[in-house]
Amino acid sequence: YIDTEGTFRPERLRAVAERYKLDPDDVLANVACARAFNSDHQQQLLQQASAMMAENRFAIIVVDSATALYRTDYSGRNELAARQVHLGKFLRSLTNLAEEYGVAVVITNQVVANVDGSAPVSYTHLRAHETPEHLVCRLLLEKKKHHI
Repeated sequence: YIDTEGTFRPERLRAVAERYKLDPDDVLANVACARAFNSDHQQQLLQQASAMMAENRFAIIVVDSATALYRTDYSGRNELAARQVHLGKFLRSLTNLAEEYGVAVVITNQVVANVDGSAPVSYTHLRAHETPEHLVCRLLLEKKKHHI
């Protein structure tokens, strides 16, 4: 689990484990979590994950959120090309990791309408497509405020 925003919560995994009558300590023992602090560190964590997967069996890698650090490390239109190149390399490394070790990949992302992040996109739906090697699903969620 690569955590880019400090949102990983072991207590949430404990609650899910208990719900399914699993030992929470056993569940947590099967999770490796690392906090990324910038986009270069995020890339380095993939290399560390590869080394871990060479030694132990893992079934899934989660990146939450794939683009959060890129938005802060590369801001505005003048850095868009550099951001896209770096992000592309990260995603290619993630794909290679998935293919080499046969793990599922889940990434979260925040979608914005403008490069500067000033206008969030507002929609919720699921998109999916399949190639001979991959099934790709995108679930786009929106957090809404309800005023009572």
